Amino acid sequence: MAEIALKSLAHSYLANPGSPEDYAIREMTHVWQQGGAYALLGPSGCGKSTLLNIISGLLEPSSGEVLFDGQVVNALPPEERNIAQVFQFPVIYDTMTVYDNLAFPLRNVGTPADKVHERVLEVADVLDLTPQLKRKAKNLSADEKQKVSMGRGLVRDDVSAILFDEPLTVIDPQLKWKLRRKLKEIHQRFNITMVYVTHDQLEASTFADKIAVMYEGQVVQFGTPRELFERPAHTFVGYFIGSPGMNLFDVRVRDGEVIADDTVIPVGRGIHDAVARARSNNVRLGIRPEFVEVHGTPVEAGIEAVVEDVQDLGTYSILSLRLGDIALKARIDEDSPVPSKSAYIRFPDEWVGLYVDEFRVEIDHE
Repeated sequence: MAEIALKSLAHSYLANPGSPEDYAIREMTHVWQQGGAYALLGPSGCGKSTLLNIISGLLEPSSGEVLFDGQVVNALPPEERNIAQVFQFPVIYDTMTVYDNLAFPLRNVGTPADKVHERVLEVADVLDLTPQLKRKAKNLSADEKQKVSMGRGLVRDDVSAILFDEPLTVIDPQLKWKLRRKLKEIHQRFNITMVYVTHDQLEASTFADKIAVMYEGQVVQFGTPRELFERPAHTFVGYFIGSPGMNLFDVRVRDGEVIADDTVIPVGRGIHDAVARARSNNVRLGIRPEFVEVHGTPVEAGIEAVVEDVQDLGTYSILSLRLGDIALKARIDEDSPVPSKSAYIRFPDEWVGLYVDEFRVEIDHE
């Protein structure tokens, strides 16, 4: 196992990058602690796979350093980094049996036969592959092949880390949840440093203790699933995490009040003063639909909103609301009354985030 550190790391696929937009990975310094379960989460094209390939040695960064346990490994090829990588599509030998596929990485480094057998049986048991051990890999289903591919990454107990690059892409949706939980069990059992790349927030939160959210080549927030949900550090995190995502709307101070479009937003003194201090034209408030209070009658500090649509999703409903030209979502529990044409909504200060130039600004609510 190893601690993996990225120091002033940046990468561009262009020979002479001239602007931040030319970089697939913008300069970052980041640490993956030994034995942790991490996820790299973000949309296609944000730099997730590029970063993973730099860590594994398949790609050399344009600048900066990759360190394993404090040692710079930039010049080391993949085979000398002691990293296992599981790719989006299964990497196995179709003509070999499942047993021989799992044994291959161990035999390749001269592991004694009895140790090979013991380890193969252990990993096969963890992945529910024991009944398939004598079968040729070419006869397996897509999800079984991917489990074999995962097993090949897990079978060596001396690897520094295991990197997963969207490993469940080819898996049937009904089996994805089971395999995500299986990976979590494997991490807890073997305590190996694992980094899991995905664009699926459910996969990330199910597997990882901490998630690094990537956007335009940057890690814009690194935290637990709860931290990402309750205190998004960037507007993209607010938008990307949650379903539906965070409500975000432009605000300014006018005549001593916080205004969104032409609507007065009742907020506490701390938020008001923070908005007034912002030296930018890009100032937004954000609140998740789960934290918007919805009432059928006027309430103190409430704002009247038009109810445009109600989606009944069984245990809860999603209301589509409008404040002038501002569209909002609110989530209400199944046992709460649903306003039909208009509603009175409140934004509790403790759940309102202030974003200046897309990044969260801390607010003193005292």
